[in-house]
Amino acid sequence: MRGVRSTANGPAVVEVDEPTGDGVLLEVRSSSICGTDLGFLAMGPLDFTFGHEFAGIVDGVPYAVEPTLFCGACAECLAGHTQRCVGEHSNLGIFIDGGLADRVRVPRENLVALPEGLDVADAFLVEPASVAWHGVVRAAIQPGERVVVLGGGSIGLLAVAAARTMGHHVDLEARHPHQRLAGERLGAGTPSGEYDVVIEAAGSESGIARCTELARPGGRVVLLGVFHGLVPVPGAMTLVKELTWVGAMAYERHDGTREVDEVAAMLAAQPDIARTLVTHRFPLDDAAEAFRVAADRSAGAIKVVLHP
Repeated sequence: MRGVRSTANGPAVVEVDEPTGDGVLLEVRSSSICGTDLGFLAMGPLDFTFGHEFAGIVDGVPYAVEPTLFCGACAECLAGHTQRCVGEHSNLGIFIDGGLADRVRVPRENLVALPEGLDVADAFLVEPASVAWHGVVRAAIQPGERVVVLGGGSIGLLAVAAARTMGHHVDLEARHPHQRLAGERLGAGTPSGEYDVVIEAAGSESGIARCTELARPGGRVVLLGVFHGLVPVPGAMTLVKELTWVGAMAYERHDGTREVDEVAAMLAAQPDIARTLVTHRFPLDDAAEAFRVAADRSAGAIKVVLHP
């Protein structure tokens, strides 16, 4: 069986063992490259198969996958905050084998049924779109509040889509022209003035500093970008403006509903989201080239997808 791993020569398709253990066997049909995967490459050779954004077929039925594994018994899980699990907590494709492969084992309860209109070739978007959706939920946007997303990568653009789906006007500040054009297709406006809510989706020090400039006094900044070390928050601006910083991690459940299911419905109802974000598709054997393209955002890549 084929799987994509980080090797001494960079990302490569290698022969890996067939998946064993608990869960159902999913035949992967689509799996995309995340910024997290690009970060893993800097660590050198790794002994797990990449891929936490994927979808496939189980017994002839198509599904997306919620890759977060959780205990289901701790107080956080019981409250629906499975992303905060303090028991046995891990993630398919992050230090354990994931979906950039021909097949993968998935707990049946982590399967996400696809609504009519969402093709399995695009259903990998359920995972990253759920990350963005949860960030917008965490922003607790009130009617009439001004909202801006900082960062035009896939998470930033999906945050635009989520905010628009929830009925909010949202602007987008992005670095590259093709990102701004994609934002316009999803309904984003052009930034101007200060905002009640700033959603940081760039994951950079300069992005954090820009957030404090965009936020109004008393505003909120939601952190969707990933920081592995200290977050370089400008102290003076935070104090003078009395800004509130809000963390957002993965996705959860509320009122008995999984956010991944809400997002699957959004993607099914708005196929232009997938058409806007997916810029490149490759067969699995071309993984090295796919990773090269995904790393060069200035050349036009947004979402790069591999199809086993």
